[in-house]
Amino acid sequence: MSQASKLALIKEIIESAESNMRSAKQMINELTGSSSKNVYSKIAEELDSTEHEGNDTIVEGVFNGQTMNDNTGKEYPVPANYASKSKLVPGDILKLTIKEDGGFLYKQIGPVERKRIIGTLTYEDGQYKVIAAAKAYTVLLASVTYFKGEVGDKITLVVPEIEESDWGAIENVLPKDEGLEIEEDDF
Repeated sequence: MSQASKLALIKEIIESAESNMRSAKQMINELTGSSSKNVYSKIAEELDSTEHEGNDTIVEGVFNGQTMNDNTGKEYPVPANYASKSKLVPGDILKLTIKEDGGFLYKQIGPVERKRIIGTLTYEDGQYKVIAAAKAYTVLLASVTYFKGEVGDKITLVVPEIEESDWGAIENVLPKDEGLEIEEDDF
């Protein structure tokens, strides 16, 4: 194993350990009740309340990585395929139209500022994650399968520019090329 390969492996081990520490701290906060209010819930509180357009109900909310939260704290399921295809990231503002027949139609109306980072796809605790910028970002299974990602692949990940997030959206799986070494700092 070359020195560069050993360094890359050590870096990934450290990033994984840091991710495990963050997860453990989050669990402690949840168990002790000392976790602060979710930043996305705070943003959602400032949005318009529910409206009615004919027989349809219109709800605005904030995407949190898996669901949409409205200004009352109610969560609405966001289809993983839509979130994946639209490359939604936490903090994006969505408009949900609940049709008279019960159908849900989502539309992204306020994307947050984004940045791209490169990381490595991993699978831990029953969830796909991308280790990038010394952090583990959870990604949707729908994105992994759509892009045909495999553990160990280099991933271009889209995350919120300003707010800290535990979630990211896969933009691409970088091509495997033995002669091409892509580092996070190169992007």
